[in-house]
Amino acid sequence: MIMALRPVRALLAAIFLAMAGSGFVATLLALRLQEQGASPSLIGMMGTAYFVGLGLGSVLSFRIVRRVGHIRGFAAFVSLFSATMLSYALVEQPALWAVLRLLDGLCMAGIFVCLESWLNERAPPEGRGSVLAFYMIALYVGQAVGQPILTLSGEQALLPLAAGSILMSLAVLPVALTRMPPPGLPEGGAMKLRALYEASPLGVIGALSTGIMLGAFYSLGGLFAAGIGFDLARTSGFMSAAILGGVLLQWPLGWMSDRFDRRQIIVGSLAAALGLSLLIILAALALPDLLLPAVALFGGVAFALYPLCVAHANDRLPSEKRVGATGGLVLVYSGGAILGPLAGAATMELLGATGLFALIGMVAILTLGFALRRVRITDPVPADQQMPYQVLPRTTPMAATVLEPGDGPVEEPV
Repeated sequence: MIMALRPVRALLAAIFLAMAGSGFVATLLALRLQEQGASPSLIGMMGTAYFVGLGLGSVLSFRIVRRVGHIRGFAAFVSLFSATMLSYALVEQPALWAVLRLLDGLCMAGIFVCLESWLNERAPPEGRGSVLAFYMIALYVGQAVGQPILTLSGEQALLPLAAGSILMSLAVLPVALTRMPPPGLPEGGAMKLRALYEASPLGVIGALSTGIMLGAFYSLGGLFAAGIGFDLARTSGFMSAAILGGVLLQWPLGWMSDRFDRRQIIVGSLAAALGLSLLIILAALALPDLLLPAVALFGGVAFALYPLCVAHANDRLPSEKRVGATGGLVLVYSGGAILGPLAGAATMELLGATGLFALIGMVAILTLGFALRRVRITDPVPADQQMPYQVLPRTTPMAATVLEPGDGPVEEPV
């Protein structure tokens, strides 16, 4: 396993630093807008702007990388993201912030495309699953450990944004100084939505629902924590707990899904997401000691739902269509993530802070009903014929190519 990681360690360091420097921004902006008296709907629009940029960037960034190459493209995306972070402190205008969040999403998609296409070429064939798993760990752990940057807020409004900008800038170094030859850019095409739904209705609806739930949580989770009385330190701990829980529970759920009817594991995860949403609401109202364990477990089942849905869809497709299907499901997830912040903000305006998890619970119960119906009317794929579960980041369609055999050499030093 260690030998499999050696050719890509610079890429893992780069994604860790980039996510540590950027993962707290959505929460910070939500809290600052709340201090200015902004409505949840306006804050939700910021989250939607980011995910719109992420979706557009998944398509547009290919052209930039093909024109200038991976290293220059990566440096450009990171530099622009670093500049937008500092801009938030210079002009506190929500309309401008929405434009900046759109740019953030575009840049982050470009960062993902650069690194994931490089991983596709550099990962040794026998270690691709391990490389993708460690890439996901670096991504989400970086995001989690960056949350305490929130606590730097105080009289110096620039301080947390400056710290994030520094980390983003440092992310350029492992890539700029690498001796790896730049890779080609494999196609990350997506399967058409209609064909994908016909092959796996539960895979599509599950990916869409996961996008709604996690898009709402990422954009408004900090607002929820502040709304129930958390200070900055506890808010950062709340967000970190969900992200770290999401990393840790994917493997046991994936292990179970390889041995039993995968649809039953999806049903169980949706039921758990519903139950945990209700528990979080109860904890926020009366049982605060349960809040962090509950949100960590929620992150675990919610983060696992997307790769479970991808694995279920792939079980029902021939091998030559699986990369396209995974790419299509990323875009479906992104569509859900665009809707999630707006829907979550609407329920928060109606119900207060707990409206966020009321929305998540509603999405979970509707998807659970759909999943139970699919279990009843269709036959399962036998466990011995299921594709092995793979941890997958919800980034761009390029991530799907990392699991395919690569053509590039892997012996070059990093």
